[in-house]
Parts: sequence; structure tokens; C-alpha cells
Amino acid sequence: MSKKILITGGTGFIGYHLAKKCLSYGWSVTSISSKKPSKHRRLKNVNYLICDIANKKNLQKKINQNFNYVVNLAGYVDHSKRQKTLKSHYNGCKNLAIIFKGSKIKKFIQIGSCIEYGKQKSPQKEDENIFNKTYSVYGKAKLMSTRFLLNLYKESNFPVTILRLYLVYGTHQDPNRIIPITIMNSLKNNEFECSKGTQIRDFLYIDDLISAIIKVLKSKKSIGEIFNIGSGKPIMIRNIIYKIHKIIKSGKPLFGKIKFRRDEIMKLYPNTSKIKKILSWKQKININVGLKKTIAFYKKKYVQ
Repeated sequence: MSKKILITGGTGFIGYHLAKKCLSYGWSVTSISSKKPSKHRRLKNVNYLICDIANKKNLQKKINQNFNYVVNLAGYVDHSKRQKTLKSHYNGCKNLAIIFKGSKIKKFIQIGSCIEYGKQKSPQKEDENIFNKTYSVYGKAKLMSTRFLLNLYKESNFPVTILRLYLVYGTHQDPNRIIPITIMNSLKNNEFECSKGTQIRDFLYIDDLISAIIKVLKSKKSIGEIFNIGSGKPIMIRNIIYKIHKIIKSGKPLFGKIKFRRDEIMKLYPNTSKIKKILSWKQKININVGLKKTIAFYKKKYVQ
């Protein structure tokens, strides 16, 4: 029988790619988001539901418990609004978990964040017994969600897995992140302001993330675990910009024009040994190949 998956935040960048992959397996896909999908991220055969998951009553009316898998990608994007961020990322997660607590779902994946580690030094390693102080309302909401879900797992064997993502990039991403911003400005041969670019980050191509999610969904060994999801190959932001510039051969980055944030974390990258050991997953698409695929997408969609 066809698997049934509920993807909250299914109209977003990651949700779009996950839904597309699930459809390719012949699965039944339902998406819940607060807004309709944009034209370039709408997929045939996806059941799109509009609902704020922070509103428990409306959520209960919209969905039933008849799903094999739930992947929670939902959450308010503008993290400057404290209460709305907490409600969407924590209350929403809690509402979903409570609704599915008594169901027969095989897996509930919570998409967490590396920001949950606070200022723990990189390479950051998963340890459910260490809960560091976070430095943003978004990080706090994600960490509260992790605690709640792991307690639910311990108390009632709720089949949850937490995935802590680092920087994911690729096709169909909104052009408001460092890689698409650099690509767009380079394709248009613009001058564009940057920081010094000395921050070290971990970038993972979207297809590799989706393969990790699918592997987690199908594995019983992943239940009750936290996994870092990243390439495990940190790179300086400045070098990412140089790589894009080298491929496109245009654009003028103005390094040092943007000051670092007061709370800027200069080194942020994961230890990925746990997911390699337990699930035999690792990055397959290196940064050079991933950038070329991403550049080709933006060139076709926005420039030509």
C-alpha cells in the first residue's frame, strides 16, 4: 500500500523538494502551510491544506491521524517577532505531537537547527543530555521542541527523530540567503556588499538533505535520536563567494562593507560521525557540483 506522509511547511524550499521525492515513490503527500504554494513550488498530486499549526483547534479539524510519517518543517520565517516565532516553532510542534501521540505513525521527524547548540564550539556534537543556553528566540523555540519531543519518546515511545540542520542550499530556494544572493548579484554583474566573509560554515546541497530525511523515515534505529545534518566539510564564507564568482565570471563582492552582528558565531559546523555510523549516510554532492546545479537554476529562472 502507498505510504502517507504529512509535511508541515510543505510549500517551503525543503518541503517542496521532500514532497517531490515522496511523490516519485508513489506516496500520498499532504502539505500544511499558512500560505498557498508559490507557482514555482506547486506540485501536482499534493494535497495542500492551509492552516496555522499553532492553532490547535483548527489543526485538529484539518488533519486526521491516518499518516505513516510526519515531517515538521513549519515555522514563522521572520524571527524578529518573538511571540509569533515561539508560537509557530514550539506551540505548533507541540500541537502536532499531541495530535499524533495516540496514532500509529511510524516516524515523526522534527526539523531542528544547529542554533540549538548556542555557542558550543564547533565541530558540534549531538548530546541530548547537554542543553546549552541559546542566543535567539528561534533557537530557544527549537530547543524547547527538542526537549518536549524527547520527553514524549521516553514517556510513551513516541517515534521521533530530531534533525539539526546546518546551511542547506540548492534549486528553488528563495533568493534571500547567502548563496542565492551571491548568485543573483553575480549573474547581473552587480556590486554587492558583504561582511569580511571570515565566518566558517557548513553547506549541504538540498538533494543530500532529502536523502537523509528519507533514510531516517525508513529506519527504526533513528527513533529517539538527534542527528546533525551537514556536509561535515566546513568552508569560509569568503571562499563560497569566490567559488560562485569563478563559475559565473562576473559580479563584484565588496568585502567588509557589512559589519558582523554583535552575536556573530564565527565557526559553526557539525560533527557528522553519528549519522554516518548509525544510518550510513553522508554527503554525496560536493560544493562545486552543488553550486553549478544551483547557478544553472537561477540563471534559467531569473536571468534569461
